[in-house]
Amino acid sequence: MPFDAAAYEALTDHEDDARWAYGTGFADPLAGVPTAVPDDVDRADLAAYCLMLGDDALIMSHRLQQWVTRAPELEDELAIANIGLDLLGQARLLLTRAGEAEGRDRDEDALAYLREPAEFRNVRLAERADADFAHLVARLLVFATWRLALLDRLATSRDPVLAAIGAKGVKELTYHREYAAGWVVRLGDGTDLSHSRMAAAVTAVQPLVGELFQPHEIEVRLALSGVAVDPSTLRAEFDDVLTEVCRVAALPPPAPAAPAVTGGRDGQHGDELGAILAEMQGLARDVPGGVW
Repeated sequence: MPFDAAAYEALTDHEDDARWAYGTGFADPLAGVPTAVPDDVDRADLAAYCLMLGDDALIMSHRLQQWVTRAPELEDELAIANIGLDLLGQARLLLTRAGEAEGRDRDEDALAYLREPAEFRNVRLAERADADFAHLVARLLVFATWRLALLDRLATSRDPVLAAIGAKGVKELTYHREYAAGWVVRLGDGTDLSHSRMAAAVTAVQPLVGELFQPHEIEVRLALSGVAVDPSTLRAEFDDVLTEVCRVAALPPPAPAAPAVTGGRDGQHGDELGAILAEMQGLARDVPGGVW
């Protein structure tokens, strides 16, 4: 067998998925999943909902990738990169489903690269820049804890594609939450300096938390029909997890703050999202229709 062919076979032979980061492999997570939208589900609502969850993952993934080469240790760069790739994979599936549901011949690339900031539906937490590593892990803990609870419930969605995405995402987000919680504990229960920075980071993220649990009218309608998740039902589980992590980290319990930053679900964003999209979309816009 030619050397190149042998190398390629070794790369693509993934029956033992333990070789791959967190057991991802190259298997299609939607293989065999029916793709028809349930007859009684409003396609426009479903498309909008998939954009919400897909944009959350896409923008958070981009923020995480900005930390590669900046993390405190090589192992953390690899972990952060893999978490970002997990979220990018979720984003691709959700944006593809959004395109299928809306029926406007827009694929995942068009939705990721050719929309303006006001067309994005991510929560504001996803786009926030991090002042330091403590802020990163505090924000990731909040994001992963909330999204894990959401996707766990989404796994029973009446939409078979959302159910499959939810089931796959639970495995990924369990690790994301564990990784972030581990660092919050390590820094919170560390030196005086690391403790003060971790406490400041947990406080700084609180104004972004409230938006996560404010149900949008589309989420409410789809939740009533068994397709989506009403985010307000996730708050108790979220608070229990954050309170326990802070206890172990010797940090004050997070004090609920009024949602000072909202509107992401309706396309209201700050300048930070514009900067993210300028970086992320630059090549696709400079070379329309380019293939690489």
